[in-house]
Amino acid sequence: MARTAEVVRNTKETQISVSVDLDGTGVSDVETGVGFFDHMLDAFARHGGIDLKVRTKGDLHIDFHHTVEDTGIVLGQAIHKALDGFKGIRRFGDAYIPMDETLTRCALDLSNRPYLIWKVAFRTPKIGEMDTELFKEFHHAFAMNCGACVHLETLYGENSHHIAESGFKALARALRTAIEIDPKTGGQAPSTKGVL
Repeated sequence: MARTAEVVRNTKETQISVSVDLDGTGVSDVETGVGFFDHMLDAFARHGGIDLKVRTKGDLHIDFHHTVEDTGIVLGQAIHKALDGFKGIRRFGDAYIPMDETLTRCALDLSNRPYLIWKVAFRTPKIGEMDTELFKEFHHAFAMNCGACVHLETLYGENSHHIAESGFKALARALRTAIEIDPKTGGQAPSTKGVL
């Protein structure tokens, strides 16, 4: 069974389409109008092993906030849809990602009870033209709409680029494990409740 989905969301602030293939090879085709954000989503796809296509047109003449947050919303919705009730998956995943002087940890539970613990601090207010405060907005939007409980923490680091990128890669690698098919589930949701 193909674990694919496409979600389209149009508002007065953004027009977004996202398609995912959870069993892809990490191929990405991303255009958001925000260069560094595109770079992060490319890394997310590659390290998550998810084929990803994103087209976002946002009100960049105002700022990048709506573009980044709304893309997180739609990406989360697309992965949630592709998971089809979380049937047959491992559910839990975690990863430690070193990047030069930085080390970031992510633990994730695809529980359909979304939550975000964010313990990430940046040394600079921007990376290129992108506000570093927007990384929390993206991860929060993603977690809430994917149905994921995400704990993301930079254990140490100095370079803002490394902190941001290690966070996206840690999320991707944790998600990669969590969405893997677990034959021991017998195709059921991995919960004592029987559903997630």
